[in-house]
Amino acid sequence: MDESRKQELLELLTGEHGSSERLWDTFRAYVNTRPPEPAPAEWLAAQDELLQGMIADAGVSTVEDAAPAPGDPRVALWRGDITTFAADAIVNAANSQMLGCWVPGHYCIDNAIHTFAGVQLRRECYELMLAQGHEEPTGQAKITGAWNLPSKHVIHTVGPIAAGHPSDLHRSQLASSYRSCLDLAAENGLHTIAFCCISTGVFGFPAAKAAEIATATVRDWLDARPQAGMCVVFNVFGENDERLYRELMGL
Repeated sequence: MDESRKQELLELLTGEHGSSERLWDTFRAYVNTRPPEPAPAEWLAAQDELLQGMIADAGVSTVEDAAPAPGDPRVALWRGDITTFAADAIVNAANSQMLGCWVPGHYCIDNAIHTFAGVQLRRECYELMLAQGHEEPTGQAKITGAWNLPSKHVIHTVGPIAAGHPSDLHRSQLASSYRSCLDLAAENGLHTIAFCCISTGVFGFPAAKAAEIATATVRDWLDARPQAGMCVVFNVFGENDERLYRELMGL
């Protein structure tokens, strides 16, 4: 996206003038804390153009860019920003409200996905939760559109809060999160899904154990449902997580 156009859109969205960096911080803080209310059509059009342009500038990756496990092309590994990954679905590590992270500028995956999807995602999640009438249970999942993201859908799952000391229940709930996401993908006729490292951030599930559960659960699910034709990508962002998954996947 042309820098002058980005500046123009940010000024339109924030009603302020200044550097692109400051305007982006203002815009992000606003959408992170904005209630799930409908937005004016002109504002949404400007937001969509901005976000789609920024994602295009960052570069979009696909399943073909992921490294398949030797002897098992059903699973693959990709390191990068999941908001730039084009799959049938990407997985969001959500909280039980399912409305995104409300902390301005917080760099958790929930915040990033909601920021770059646009405010329409929080609205869609709000409508789902309003119809459900209660918070999302741990280990379950919901599917939505992806709006401005390059994926087709976002599957939101609530992983366990382990706080560094996972119990047997936490381990069972984490496995359930992976199965619930895969079940939803299959039910909706999807064939490619990219998982983030569920619960390993602020929810405090130790990364090594979480990776073991993730890879084992996914392979068990794939073995039991060969007719699903599913390709699963494990998305990692940091070097340590990449090392853990490479070892587990034989890469």
